[in-house]
Amino acid sequence: MPVAPTSRLTREERAARAATLAAIHDGVAHRRDLRDLGVSRADVRSEVTAGRWTAAGRHTVIIGTGPMEGRARLWWAVWESGSGAVLDGACALGAGGLKGFEPARIDVALPNRHKGHQLLGVRLHLRRDLGPVLEAGLPRTRSEHAVIRAAHWARSDREAALVLCMTVQQRLVHPDRLLAVWKTFRRSTRRSFLDAVITDICDGAQSLGELDFAALCRGHGLPLPSRQVVRRGADGRIYLDVAWEDIGLVVEIDGGHHAWALNPVEDALRQNDVVLTEDTVLRIPVLGLRLQASAFMEQVARGHRQLTATGSGRRSG
Repeated sequence: MPVAPTSRLTREERAARAATLAAIHDGVAHRRDLRDLGVSRADVRSEVTAGRWTAAGRHTVIIGTGPMEGRARLWWAVWESGSGAVLDGACALGAGGLKGFEPARIDVALPNRHKGHQLLGVRLHLRRDLGPVLEAGLPRTRSEHAVIRAAHWARSDREAALVLCMTVQQRLVHPDRLLAVWKTFRRSTRRSFLDAVITDICDGAQSLGELDFAALCRGHGLPLPSRQVVRRGADGRIYLDVAWEDIGLVVEIDGGHHAWALNPVEDALRQNDVVLTEDTVLRIPVLGLRLQASAFMEQVARGHRQLTATGSGRRSG
């Protein structure tokens, strides 16, 4: 609730009131919020003139003298871009908790009926409909929409696949929800690529990885392998994706779901069982077939040549 105007605040009173806002907004404050706490325009001007605070635009005040960093820059981007602005794309994901992905710039979405302001390092997207928005904390689009836009705006297919994988693996978006939202998107310059990658990540059972593998083998001069080969493991039958049984070379194609929860543990046990039969096992993430098929297939071809030459791939009998 706004504080009624009084006489000019003391320096200590300004600092105390501004500190409450800075704690919420990662070191910055909106001039409107300062006024609501009784810190007038004149008070702000005095602090900036004295060098204790720093003006960072029409609305943003740095409560201190250091540079804006991290989340403070996100608040600045939202406040300075225009009325109704929200974070979008990878920055919205970062605000929602995504770790380890650094976007090249800040993406901000704005209703197209509002006036936007261009800022250095910020990319504005005027949109008729912002879609679902989260207003608690940093205003941002919901993660299942933001990740698709982040992939669409990515600098490369590799970066697009990376942000999709990381978002699902860090549980910011459930795979079923991502797949459902993707089906509502009508336009993307990466439509076919994203369709394949999102399917790979969200629905491993429907992935085309194993089906595409035969064509990749033909393209690299390899004989066609057997598919869904059965082996006997310590706990019963083991189904292998593809294998050249005559030389004991096995290729396992891992869908995006293999990285979740206990799957790596089960995969390791399964692979060890196969290796103990003296087969050679190569693992290929299905996204590897999308992004670096030639590199992975060269490894398969090299393995096939070596095992064919040595004849040591399968144990006798």
